Amino acid sequence: MGEAKRRKEALGEKYGKDKNILPWLPISKKQADQFMKWTTLGTWIAIAALVTLWLTIRFIGPGFGWWEVN
Repeated sequence: MGEAKRRKEALGEKYGKDKNILPWLPISKKQADQFMKWTTLGTWIAIAALVTLWLTIRFIGPGFGWWEVN
């Protein structure tokens, strides 16, 4: 009998399913990786938006007379 068959018999219905990060937290490792992927992407988008806003206010805004830079 192979190792995979022994493992399948030992785990029963849990065989092949993702494990949770913590026993009391119903979030799998795959879901945690997806969360990290999306939050990292969101962070970079927010950083780019902040830089764009800063450049607009700092350099383009005074040209239109919005904010005077002394």
